[in-house]
Amino acid sequence: MKLSIVTTLYMSENYIEEFYERVSKTAKELFNDDFEIIFVNDGSPDNSLEIAVKLSEKDSKIVVVDLSRNFGHHKAMMEGLNQSKGEYIFLIDCDLEEDPEYLLEFYTDLNSENSDVIYGIQDKRKGNWFERWSGELYYSLFNSLTNVKHPRNLVTMRIMTRRYVDSLLKFKEHEMVISGLWILTGFEQKGKIIQKHTRDGSTYSFSRKISHLFNAVTSYSTAPLWGIFYLGIVIFVISLIYSLIIVYQRLFLKIPTDGWTSLIVSIWMLSGLIILFLGIIGIYLSKIFIETKQRPNSIIRNIYGR
Repeated sequence: MKLSIVTTLYMSENYIEEFYERVSKTAKELFNDDFEIIFVNDGSPDNSLEIAVKLSEKDSKIVVVDLSRNFGHHKAMMEGLNQSKGEYIFLIDCDLEEDPEYLLEFYTDLNSENSDVIYGIQDKRKGNWFERWSGELYYSLFNSLTNVKHPRNLVTMRIMTRRYVDSLLKFKEHEMVISGLWILTGFEQKGKIIQKHTRDGSTYSFSRKISHLFNAVTSYSTAPLWGIFYLGIVIFVISLIYSLIIVYQRLFLKIPTDGWTSLIVSIWMLSGLIILFLGIIGIYLSKIFIETKQRPNSIIRNIYGR
């Protein structure tokens, strides 16, 4: 099989049929009927599964992978890639924020530039000023705290070769941030500027974005742990110098030491730092705990159309 088109379903009932028609038409221009479309239902609470299953009954090229519950967008994408069989794999969200017709340009660029991955980059980040600002902050912190140089304004849409996808699937970690795995897999990857449409509001709230940032940084970097170490040294040195100053003032200058206020402030400050540091260490320990359980990243309830 020449091409596998992989997409995930979550609150997608309004887009599935149009997405299917447009991506099918585009794929036929390249490979006639030598392709498949894989829909991965990530526990969608609407009628996405029913619509996709009805399409699979009409078109044998459609495969619907129904997960047993919601495992998350990244794990659903990985399961879709695991089910794919094509020489080329086109990964895209089905909400039509990214035009399926880009498949033609991406495939042409992949072969002309002898690359293994062509991925999309937004020409301008969508959303209001806060969403654009928070996105810039995310990429700045991620790139400064990890060894993974993450392209800014990266989108899901990408076309990949089979050898790249097979290498990507070797990552078995449970706490995954798929955009980091895309980069860590290596090979020749090139970005392409695309126009991304704005639909409904993002399903990622600000709290979810913060959680995603913490998960990304702690998954790909030990920088927070080293930060704790160096900050501890700084606090120790400052405390030692301050202690020597107090002893000198008391013994030689006969200056009385400060009262309880400075002591209480110091206790509260150091206590807060200790709790913060324990929390950061706890995050890393929780990741080790989860990974040692070796739980499956997703569970398939049923596969339709194959």
